[in-house]
Amino acid sequence: MNPMDAIVPVVLPTMTWGNPASEKTALMVHGLGSSAATCWRVMEALASDGYCAVAPDLRGHGSAPRTTRYRIADFAADISELSPPRGGSWDVVIGHSIGAASAVVAQAQKPSWAKQLVLFDPALHIDDVTRGEVLTNQRLGHSVHDVPAITQLHPHWHPQDIEVKVHAHRAASLWALEQAVADNSPWDVTDHAEALTIPTAALCGEESLGSMFFGDQVSHLTASLENFHYEVIAGAGHSPHRDKPQETLAALRALLP
Repeated sequence: MNPMDAIVPVVLPTMTWGNPASEKTALMVHGLGSSAATCWRVMEALASDGYCAVAPDLRGHGSAPRTTRYRIADFAADISELSPPRGGSWDVVIGHSIGAASAVVAQAQKPSWAKQLVLFDPALHIDDVTRGEVLTNQRLGHSVHDVPAITQLHPHWHPQDIEVKVHAHRAASLWALEQAVADNSPWDVTDHAEALTIPTAALCGEESLGSMFFGDQVSHLTASLENFHYEVIAGAGHSPHRDKPQETLAALRALLP
């Protein structure tokens, strides 16, 4: 193996909602250009349900270390080192977009990491055209989009979602955002998803509103996995937890023991 291909995990900063001594534990992994803080509404809801809810800043984001490589495999190696405060397995790991893809890889490689996965519009496989769109959106988010711009794009988002999203994009390394697209070519972790053995659910937006997980991808995993659940959150796009928070939280809670 080329030494440059080696995975070198970094220690990620985290935010915690709820009591660290709680018996129930949840981890949420944000998407590209976001941060731990952008997980606030889901984490707050789970904390109110008695969970110790934890969210990290991914490498290159927030106050996390900057690195030379931003493959999904690298993100996965970092988050797989995170464990509940009391040890053992996470009761549920939630991931959004590339965070969902990273959680899938982490779980496939470390089967004891989590007991259940919930994927918010996962970016498991995207083609080169979509990769180009992601790159454009990340550059705009980092350098152009401010509160008025995000408010215009997503007038239905909670004001705090808009505020923390703008801050998260500014706090991320632009080079890291660009490399996360460049380093993941091809962008495809379907083989890791096929290896999952724990209950896994995908809560997604509508294809017409920008979902990244639909059609053949859904059919393939439904046929491949014994315990896989797919649900579309009506009226949501790629960020169901921000587009339709109440509906997404209700769907999430229905999945948890």
